[in-house]
Amino acid sequence: MDYDRIADLPLEIDSVATERLERETSSEFTRVTTVFSLFGPGAGTNADEDALDDEATVGRGEDVTYETTDHDRLAETGLPDLTGEYTVASFSDRLETVDLFPGGAPDREVFRNYRRWGLESAALDLALRQNGADVASALDRSLEQVRFVASTRLGDPPTVDRLEQLRAKNPDLEFKLDPTPEWDAALVEDIVDTVGQDAVRILDLKGHYQGTEVDTPPDPGLYELVLEAFPEAVIEDPALTDETEPLFEDSDIRKRVSWDAPIHGLADVEALPWEPDWLNVKPSRFGSLESLLETIDFCRERGIRMYGGGQFELGVGRGQLQLLAALYYPDSPNDIAPGAYNNPDVGDGLPASPLEPPAESGGFRWN
Repeated sequence: MDYDRIADLPLEIDSVATERLERETSSEFTRVTTVFSLFGPGAGTNADEDALDDEATVGRGEDVTYETTDHDRLAETGLPDLTGEYTVASFSDRLETVDLFPGGAPDREVFRNYRRWGLESAALDLALRQNGADVASALDRSLEQVRFVASTRLGDPPTVDRLEQLRAKNPDLEFKLDPTPEWDAALVEDIVDTVGQDAVRILDLKGHYQGTEVDTPPDPGLYELVLEAFPEAVIEDPALTDETEPLFEDSDIRKRVSWDAPIHGLADVEALPWEPDWLNVKPSRFGSLESLLETIDFCRERGIRMYGGGQFELGVGRGQLQLLAALYYPDSPNDIAPGAYNNPDVGDGLPASPLEPPAESGGFRWN
């Protein structure tokens, strides 16, 4: 198991700092995240600007919890004491014993995994740096070029305007789109005319979200419309009901189905209604490095194709997703486009797919 390659790496934490990040997004909401910095011996403190430049002694990760209030509370309370000497595995054990939401329980329980991932990824980054290593060499893998798609919603009411704007800047761009109840045959025809049928690589039906602003109720008419209009697209997170399940009885359709929101570890993969051909890997959902790498190992052994999924990361988290894709699923339609694609306005100079991995990298960071 790949986790065994990193579990015993030692690390030493002298202090911990948090940084609240905020940015408007193309999905018309304000994204807030928190970057964790774990400082080793010689790194100084958050106030020591010269010491902060010494990246060999700082490990970073990002908490992608969605509720702004949870980040605000963390900024007020700080984290529990995490200083000390550990291995990657014993630091993970330590996180099992402390409350990472000291200011109050999170809005959703899965956010506990999100925050834990931010700290585990920072610990891995620090451990690798303190041992003069990088994640690729530690896992005995190579970094490959990373193919990506751009994820975008089409507005309310939905139009192809943003697709046109993005294609004007990047003519070969591929997409992950989120069908909504407002989609109809005319819009689908516009999408095909604008970007082509094959450029829509993933259709996220969001059938497993509950209590969020992006909940999408199962609609057999919508499902049938997009299944037929985009016959090669991966279909993510359909809700299987008495009305929709007949659409997925065909084995060729099932081979196109991927899962995202229900997956928090290997047990969830094994509990799916059929063994999947595709899986969206969002590390924050797993919480721990061990759970993530255990699931990746399983997928590789079973021939389950994986692709990376993003969550509007604003800091180091985005690059860490790109690193994982470069290590394990570089040729997939990874929903981890560079952050500029999530800006409200489509700017110039958007990076093209595939992304070149960094010529030199240290720790667990893209650059």
